[in-house]
Amino acid sequence: MPKRIAVIDLGTNTFHILIAEEQSDHSFKDLHRQRFFVKLAAEGIETIGQAPLDRGFAALTHFKKLIEELEVTKVKAIGTAALRTASNGPAFVQQVKEKLGIQIELISGDQEAAFIHKGVTLAVPFKAANYLLMDIGGGSVEFILANKDKVHWAQSFPIGVGVLYKGFHKSNPITATEILATNTYIDRFLAPLKKAVAEFPASTLVGASGTFDVLESLLAKEMVSPTHAYVAVSDFHPLYDRLVSTTEAERYAMQSIPDTRADMIVVALILIDYVLKTIAIDQIIVSKYAMKEGIMVDLLQTS
Repeated sequence: MPKRIAVIDLGTNTFHILIAEEQSDHSFKDLHRQRFFVKLAAEGIETIGQAPLDRGFAALTHFKKLIEELEVTKVKAIGTAALRTASNGPAFVQQVKEKLGIQIELISGDQEAAFIHKGVTLAVPFKAANYLLMDIGGGSVEFILANKDKVHWAQSFPIGVGVLYKGFHKSNPITATEILATNTYIDRFLAPLKKAVAEFPASTLVGASGTFDVLESLLAKEMVSPTHAYVAVSDFHPLYDRLVSTTEAERYAMQSIPDTRADMIVVALILIDYVLKTIAIDQIIVSKYAMKEGIMVDLLQTS
């Protein structure tokens, strides 16, 4: 029987599972994908609240059942920003190990970025030029400057949408003062990105999943591939202007905005807008693959 592997990505906002079967060429065939929006940082990221922890444990309990039902032979569970920074993250990791038998590995932002690059290059046909990869999480955002063969620079920054939403999005709709404060906060962290782009110029932004999936559903003219899509930068700005002026209730009422994104999508768009305005980006590509696919292919290549 072919090897079956489960990759569990425990993000700050979302817990994902990808279960796949190894193919003869060491690629993988999807068997099951699922996600739960647990929003670990809903009550703060320094210490995760009990309700978010309960949501996370419930998601992992469901994943454990899937792993058993699909006769998975290897499990890789990865914890990112919230679990590596929260004071009670280690206790949660221990609880999951003792009660579910799932060993969670907490990885650094740099490791996260390397896996994201590996996943994105599976989905997006890179040319010779450099690309700026961006993965927006709840607790952190990873930026990677790379071509198809090499990562030139990568860094993780603690400016995820959960952090920005809790810190700055107080009014309904968000005010100009709050938008300015959000941009000022983002700018405090991203000097290394600006320096890196000066050294390794890139004009194409590759967004990995999350908020970029929403941009794809709203703005992509056509799906040229099941693993990636193109979004015009000129189409982003009208969408940004429209959504930042809405209330949360109005966004929940929009069929085009998933309920799971309606609360934090405004700060996510502010973050993307900052990048587009700060760096000379002329094209956006949305990648369907990100970290979990990168981990999957890494496991297949090294096993």
